[in-house]
Amino acid sequence: MLRRPPYPASLETRKEIEEHINELLEMDFIRNISHNEIVNITTPVLIRWHDGKSKLFRYLRALNNYTNTDRYPIPRIPHALDKLEKAKYITKMDCMKGFHQNGLKPNFMKLLRIICHMGIYENTRMPFGIKNAPAHFQSMMETIFQQEILECSMVIYIDYIIIHSETWEDHVQYIDRLLSKCTPINLKISLKK
Repeated sequence: MLRRPPYPASLETRKEIEEHINELLEMDFIRNISHNEIVNITTPVLIRWHDGKSKLFRYLRALNNYTNTDRYPIPRIPHALDKLEKAKYITKMDCMKGFHQNGLKPNFMKLLRIICHMGIYENTRMPFGIKNAPAHFQSMMETIFQQEILECSMVIYIDYIIIHSETWEDHVQYIDRLLSKCTPINLKISLKK
């Protein structure tokens, strides 16, 4: 069993952790659980980017060490960029909160519990930091957009979607097709990028 106490954190860091936890709760990506339950718990780690923004990660090294590797291929970036060579129109989109859009089975949720000064939470969606999350997400995206990839109108790199075309009319049509596939499966695209 993996069980750790919460990491000590400054007041500023605790406030940022609270913001992330509240956002994840609001989006139903995590849920609060009873502290009396026998649980595997990891601690959240706050990583601050160069632009001052932060992201909440879990310390999952121990879990990842016991996880069999998913060998689904992640595209090589140079190969993906080669496909854009003849494109006159390019649109890049990002799946909002990428891995969090994948649901988890209940037995896996128990392995992804976190503890902080606010309590104990378990993920209901795939968090960042899981060893096989990139391969799983790549496979899911390629399955959803298989036709568009075969038609050479789209490049998928994990949670990035690049639509490319030689004509504006085709480009608009490809974007419409993408959105029409995203809506029924509730795949959310970030408008920030």
